[in-house]
Amino acid sequence: MAHSRLRAVALIGAAALALTACSAQTSDAASDAADEAKTVTVEDNNGTQTIPSPPKSVVATDNRTFETLSSWGIELSAAAVSLMPSTIPYTEDDSIIDLGTHREPDLEAVVAADPDLIVNGQRFTQYHDDFTELVPDATVLELDPREGEPFDEELKRQTTVLGEIFGKQDEAKKLNDALDAAIERAKAAYDSADSVMGVITSGGEIGYVAPGNGRTLGPVFDILGLTPALEVDDASDDHQGDDISVEAIADSNPDWMLVMDRDAAISADDPEYEPASDVLESSEALASVNAVKNDNIVYLPADTYTNEGIQTYTEFFNAFADALEAAN
Repeated sequence: MAHSRLRAVALIGAAALALTACSAQTSDAASDAADEAKTVTVEDNNGTQTIPSPPKSVVATDNRTFETLSSWGIELSAAAVSLMPSTIPYTEDDSIIDLGTHREPDLEAVVAADPDLIVNGQRFTQYHDDFTELVPDATVLELDPREGEPFDEELKRQTTVLGEIFGKQDEAKKLNDALDAAIERAKAAYDSADSVMGVITSGGEIGYVAPGNGRTLGPVFDILGLTPALEVDDASDDHQGDDISVEAIADSNPDWMLVMDRDAAISADDPEYEPASDVLESSEALASVNAVKNDNIVYLPADTYTNEGIQTYTEFFNAFADALEAAN
């Protein structure tokens, strides 16, 4: 009888051990599955990308993404800090490895960051292959606006994808909705009978921005359906605008002028810096232009040249809408 009881206890103990082992195996399997599930699959300019979510080490080189990532509290291991405007809080974070500018980048410094995600683009697009060689285990994500696609939709695509990666879908939607709302305001207030000219000021000079393909302001014409005051053949997307004479700009007599002050973002502290407003107001050739006479001049945010993200355009469209509404 005692022998039978001992045998029963032994069997129960063995069964308990088996259940414990099984439970541990199940737990390990569940843990492995959970780890595997912590990825997100997105589409970028180069195809399908599978990325840990959230990424453990993030590098950013695309100017259009800096303000978004910063506003979401995303920590960066390395970045093109030298390209960031002072309005971006990352510039005050000494823990971020600075990769420098696109002209003299320290690409090898990215190795120390051991990234699993590099948000690459704009001025650093040319270094895609270098990054894949230096940190082959990292995903190099590129979401630059694609040629031939509506620019505003491309800005929203970038925000949406980043929101998916960092679990900031609600925040991404708010940014996209704010852009849409600003565009609708400006479109509703704009009269297509009014002609519009886009210009870039740099080094005291005034450069013409081609509607459609000109730097920064070019896409605004398509987004808002603006009537160009002047269109020329063989226009470019040069960062200082095209070399069209101020007299030709004046002869087109625009009702509105949209302006990017390039130097405001990169040399505002230079004693030789001339604000765009001074350049335009001191131009005798432009003195009789409708836009100047009626003070119908709208400036992009000062940090635009080194920012150019969705927030930049939202702010500008709202400023343009304010001016249009006030003039009506």
